[in-house]
Amino acid sequence: MQFRKNKPALVSLYVFIFLVIISLLSDLIANRQPLYAKYRGRNFFPVFETFFRSTISDSTINPATNKYEKLQYDITDWRELPLEYVIWTPIPYSASESDKSGMNYINPGAAQQYKDSKGNLVPSPYILKHHLGTNRIGQDVTSGLIHGTRVALKVGILSMAIAALLGIILGGISGFFGDYRIKVSRGAFIMAIPGLFFGIFYGFMVRADVLRHAFDSNVFVGVFQLIINLLITTAFVLVFVYLWRILKKIKFFSTRIFVPLDIIILKLIEIFDSIPPLLFIITFSALFVNKSLALVIVIIGVLFAPQIARLTRTEFIRIRMLDYIQSARALGIGNMRIIFRHILPNALAPVFVALAFGAASAIIAESALSFLGIGVPADTVTWGSLLSYSRDNFNAWWMVVFPGIAIFITVTMFNLIGEGLREALNPRGKF
Repeated sequence: MQFRKNKPALVSLYVFIFLVIISLLSDLIANRQPLYAKYRGRNFFPVFETFFRSTISDSTINPATNKYEKLQYDITDWRELPLEYVIWTPIPYSASESDKSGMNYINPGAAQQYKDSKGNLVPSPYILKHHLGTNRIGQDVTSGLIHGTRVALKVGILSMAIAALLGIILGGISGFFGDYRIKVSRGAFIMAIPGLFFGIFYGFMVRADVLRHAFDSNVFVGVFQLIINLLITTAFVLVFVYLWRILKKIKFFSTRIFVPLDIIILKLIEIFDSIPPLLFIITFSALFVNKSLALVIVIIGVLFAPQIARLTRTEFIRIRMLDYIQSARALGIGNMRIIFRHILPNALAPVFVALAFGAASAIIAESALSFLGIGVPADTVTWGSLLSYSRDNFNAWWMVVFPGIAIFITVTMFNLIGEGLREALNPRGKF
């Protein structure tokens, strides 16, 4: 395989797999709850018990008072309990947890302390140290980097999945049908324009507050309202298109014309390309009161969709002119089968390359937003939010170096994978 001959790309693929494993097991790697604890004769498995519900609680009998002692896992500090035996996670701190004894920027090499079961500050053993330091509010940098990996990969992968879905649909329609393949009556085409105008006005202007409040309450509710708005817009278009029948007797309106789908989609792509991505994300995020990582992912995906659409359109135009596609048309094969069976599989090679580069750009965009404190919830620890703490203390070099290295490695990894895919999928590179 050509990809295997590219050593940097192959190593980057292994790094990507490693980061995926880290993101999937982040709760088992960095967690304030121990993997196993024996307390007053009872065995506890806090990490696994709080996996689905963090507010779970249990109780033990205090031998001194012979009364039940309630342990609510989300607020219990297991380090302060006289545990008989304990197995900590490799990093015994959660990303969003604030360690009071580690506040105000603890240097990675500085002496560190923790409060034991007797309430005394004692030197921290190796397992309980903040190996990469802490930020201003005492959050462990190592844990933040590990849990930030999940956020970074989620943004990169999911946003590119949205971009691929929208881009392939728009680019495929534009490239396959072009401007001279679909014919409709002139009256229907003309009436569709005011229908689209009124549909957008009512669906996205009149109901703007409904959509904004829906996204503020819940992302899924917001998506549901967005689908309703799209259906309303489509309904207006269909109603206005149906009204053209009133003018059907006039020859001018009954004449069939070609629908310039290619030009319409290209103009939409040009409009989106003319908007600075970061400025668009900041402006759109400001419309919503509650910040949401899912909303940021959707916005980034929509912004990158025009690039995928342009590549898909180019490939569709090239492939539809090949002899085997013309032979399929001559045999009477339908358009849908030609698109999904013969053109689309052969048009995806440059799309995969663009998605790899796009994932790197999406991670940079999300890091920039987190650094500015925009778009991502304040309780969500990301690489960008870790970097933002360096603005308060320029001497905290570890708040710049370690998150910066994580962003650099991940972005470089996606870029090298993209280069490897480009060489592997380039027919000329095989000779």
